[in-house]
Amino acid sequence: MTDRVGTVGTEVLTQAHAYLREVVAGVGDGQWGSPTPCAGWTARQVLNHARIDQQGYGLALTGGRPDSDPFHPADALDGDPAAELDKVLVMVAEAYAALPADTEEAPTPLGPLPLRIAVGAAAMDAAVHAWDIAVATGQDRPLPVDTAEGIRPAADRLVDHLRDAYQVFAPAGEPAPDHDPAEALLAFLGRDPHWTPSTH
Repeated sequence: MTDRVGTVGTEVLTQAHAYLREVVAGVGDGQWGSPTPCAGWTARQVLNHARIDQQGYGLALTGGRPDSDPFHPADALDGDPAAELDKVLVMVAEAYAALPADTEEAPTPLGPLPLRIAVGAAAMDAAVHAWDIAVATGQDRPLPVDTAEGIRPAADRLVDHLRDAYQVFAPAGEPAPDHDPAEALLAFLGRDPHWTPSTH
């Protein structure tokens, strides 16, 4: 039997998916229209964007294309948002787990990347959009520090290029001396770690 990647090297993706699921489960029925740190996007749009992005990471490994453009996410998802998201997260996790254990480079929507960076990029997308939804809907669920630390190598490798080439991220903010690694990562990604609906 061929050894598979399994959970080795994919722990940060598992953590990010768990955080995203937890946040989505905490959104009240009347909160999906809430504004988010993604200017002009509602919590429902951010969720669908995250779902389509995760679909892209999984299908890059297995073949195929996402069902829609992540940068033009529909307001509505068919069925229950948590259930629709979960289908995609399961697919992505299974796709990475099926890779041979000696995989050094993996295809991604951003092109081929070293496996650790590919996994970190997928995790970054899931975790940061989970944070966007959490703060938009008033949840006390900060981005977990260990997840942020696992994401940081991918952020350092990819974000400046994405910011310059595609304007995907806002300009990096200066981390404050009292920022923990999660807050410092959010600032690097152009997010205000202390964003609230009432202040924006």
